[in-house]
Amino acid sequence: MRVPNRSPGRQPGPAVASTTPSRRLPSADRPADGSRPDLAAYRAAVAELLVEVGALADAPSTAARQVLLDQRLREPAIAAVLDATPQGLVGARETLLLEMARHRPGSRTPAPDLTTLVRTYLLSRIDVLWWRDSPTLLTDDQVRTSIDLVDLEWLRRRGLLGFRYREQPATALGRGWWAVRRRVRPAAGPATGGLLIPRARREMIALLNDLAREFVSVTRAGTPPLWVTGLVRSAEHQYRLRRLGHPATVPGGHCLGWAADVEVDWYERFGARAALAGLLLARQDAGEVNVVDEGRAWHVCLAPGARPRFRRAYEAEMGV
Repeated sequence: MRVPNRSPGRQPGPAVASTTPSRRLPSADRPADGSRPDLAAYRAAVAELLVEVGALADAPSTAARQVLLDQRLREPAIAAVLDATPQGLVGARETLLLEMARHRPGSRTPAPDLTTLVRTYLLSRIDVLWWRDSPTLLTDDQVRTSIDLVDLEWLRRRGLLGFRYREQPATALGRGWWAVRRRVRPAAGPATGGLLIPRARREMIALLNDLAREFVSVTRAGTPPLWVTGLVRSAEHQYRLRRLGHPATVPGGHCLGWAADVEVDWYERFGARAALAGLLLARQDAGEVNVVDEGRAWHVCLAPGARPRFRRAYEAEMGV
């Protein structure tokens, strides 16, 4: 039996043991030669900036926020990361100011609060820094036909996925049915629009399977499995989300194929939110992923240094 990906597939086999790292990955956050930006220092500087942004979140503070950003984005710990992205420091600053200008607090759109918007943008620059040479998936058709992506539905039907997701309903009737079901049975699944195209990179499947196994091992019986609410999205779809008010960035980890959104807040009802958040942050500390708290769901991007290990894990799980 072969794993279909609309390209030559590979044969599945038995699951393998967890690939959770026992030590920090080399060259992930703090390389010994010092040639790469210090991501730990970057995250700490962003956290300090967010405190100040939160204090200036009201509308009359627009000018003060711009001055704050002009000053703080030029600090060495932040500038080193932004300079290393394709946009550079100036481009990142201009993009962030535009995102803040279009932000409409209190609107009916799904836009986050201002602090979450700034955190999401700045921390997602780590994804772009890591995968700057990875090609962007520009259209939905490219996502559907890419030989680098695997069909999740085929794997799910054969019990080869440890995590859950749902496919985005194609009709208004389907969306209405899901909304009713969610109101009637809120513990059956989180509030999510679902995946438009349920495909993913092999390494991301292995990462999410591994995280799902670890999550089961640290939660009590009856806790639902890991829920994934976002995976690969084309740049075309990112722009659709932006028109709906979502802070979807281009380029970003999703349209490069290296990011996923993992539901976190929903697990509060099962007493498992803190455990899941702890697992994600521990993997970030190990240099395995970049994590961004986006509120209800957390964004997770695989580090380049972890890619070979998770490719091997995928091949072992699928019997390649």
